[in-house]
Amino acid sequence: MRDADPGLFGPESVTWQMHGDPMMWVAGIRALYLQALHPRAVRGVMQNSDFRNDAWGRLMRTAGFVGTITYGTTEAAERAGARVRKIHSMLGATDPATGERYGVDEPELLRWVHCAEVDSYLHVLRRSGFRLSAAQADRYIDEHREGARLVGLDPATVPASTAGLAAYFEKVRHELVVGPEARAVDDFLRKPPVHPLLVPARMLLWRRVAGLAYASLPTYAHELYGRPAPASLTVTRRLRATGTALRAVPARVRWQLPPGHILEAMARLGPDARPAPYKLTCRTAILDEPGRAQQNDGGDSTRWRTPG
Repeated sequence: MRDADPGLFGPESVTWQMHGDPMMWVAGIRALYLQALHPRAVRGVMQNSDFRNDAWGRLMRTAGFVGTITYGTTEAAERAGARVRKIHSMLGATDPATGERYGVDEPELLRWVHCAEVDSYLHVLRRSGFRLSAAQADRYIDEHREGARLVGLDPATVPASTAGLAAYFEKVRHELVVGPEARAVDDFLRKPPVHPLLVPARMLLWRRVAGLAYASLPTYAHELYGRPAPASLTVTRRLRATGTALRAVPARVRWQLPPGHILEAMARLGPDARPAPYKLTCRTAILDEPGRAQQNDGGDSTRWRTPG
């Protein structure tokens, strides 16, 4: 008998439609760049994992978690959240300057990781041509307070709108620096270790993808990392071109890639559950300047609008 449990979000949610988009991979890399700017948060990662040698595994585990809580059953999502909370409760990090020992599950650290992810997903998809109204963007952020709950946060302490997300980044911006751990993340993302036979592919594909993710960061992040990015309009054009190309690949082909959560959800709920942007019957916002997108310099991209 078919298990018709739609999970935490369900096919009617903004999250369900957005997370099936191939630009989520670019957004995930952007999230790593942004998360690394918080020294306490990135220290927790670097001191508790072999990031340099297992970065691919970490990326896939993150993708698996997002896929499970988005498209899995309620039970599977709750189980994934409980596993993350248990792991976090056992881990700590040490500030080398002060000797302070702290837990990686401190609310402010979990909140930073959460907000950097949500902001990156929303920013990259909207800027690359995935159409969302302002109300739908707010709804997406609000929906993800459920994901925040799963990792141990009180949903009431997490931004619930684009305005709230922008205010959060403005508040924490003074805490962000590029320390040795962030440099290590940056070095890896620019030139990840691969088999010698894959070096040409790294040059041709990975550097372009990682470079695009970096370029989509807010201006202050480029300043902290010390590397300029192309002009804003140029970055937007590249994101839209990349999004157009990736979305031209048939969805059924893309969804065959691991971990396969979307196909499992469709098998559980029926073919009508397939995620598709057209289901978000949004009205494109009007640009303040015709033909141009706008960027909020606060850490997110909540003011990006897609051209109509």
